[in-house]
Amino acid sequence: MTANKEPQIRNSALRFFVLVYFLSAPFWLFQLFIDKTNLPLNIPITDIGAAFTPLIAACIMSYKENGKTGVRNLLLRIFDFKKLRLKWWLVIVLLPLLIFSSIYFFLKTNSYPIPDKWTVSFYSIPLLLLFFYLGAIGEEVGYMGYVVEKLQNKFSAFWTSIIIGVPWIIWHYPSIFQQGRNLNFIFWGTLGTIAFRTIYVWLYNNTNKSLSACIFLHCLYNTGRVIFPSDQHNNPLVNFPNIHYGVLVLIAVTITLLWGHKTLDLLHWDKYNVYISLNVYSSQY
Repeated sequence: MTANKEPQIRNSALRFFVLVYFLSAPFWLFQLFIDKTNLPLNIPITDIGAAFTPLIAACIMSYKENGKTGVRNLLLRIFDFKKLRLKWWLVIVLLPLLIFSSIYFFLKTNSYPIPDKWTVSFYSIPLLLLFFYLGAIGEEVGYMGYVVEKLQNKFSAFWTSIIIGVPWIIWHYPSIFQQGRNLNFIFWGTLGTIAFRTIYVWLYNNTNKSLSACIFLHCLYNTGRVIFPSDQHNNPLVNFPNIHYGVLVLIAVTITLLWGHKTLDLLHWDKYNVYISLNVYSSQY
């Protein structure tokens, strides 16, 4: 690596976030003049374009660092399915089920009102999956395909999650404000979104750095948010954000405690503990 490239690589994470915000700004401005839409989760239509700004920013940064080869290698990681073992496929599928089952359980046991009927038809689920899969590609290629390794080279996995999670949730604020969410929702949404980034980093580090694993989890979670029981007058995930996002915080805290904050990787954590144990043992004899 040439000397003049070292500062560029060192500051690439910050430049990536600045570029994401710069590319997103026109969409946020247009959003002010567009009424609410009938998209899933009441997503502003401009968010469809903004969702791909992390991918575009990552491609621009990869091109500056490694040319066309860098962009090609980045995009090929979208299809790194072979990295995933069966148990992690199960985690990706079952984790959203655990999240929304837990939310439903807490709502039900605390007597919160939950609509009895599902407003989403079974036949629309494949379209929802495709919609959110493409959106997940747009976001995760940037966050988990490009910037996460830049940060993990300097910080622990936990702090990497925070560093990505904070600008990630702030990036969502324009849409949140336009949707008319209150401060209680914003508070819990901020905590929950940062917590979910911890879950992404945990999954990434335990699946041999699989980008597709994070894309699929992102897709399934967003799909689950749409098909969760709700109606025009009562969306429990919105009305009770302390339950919704509190579950995400609880899962993230549990993962951090069990896997260790340094790597969020159980294999590396076990090796670290074995190394310490051997040193302690050898020091006694």
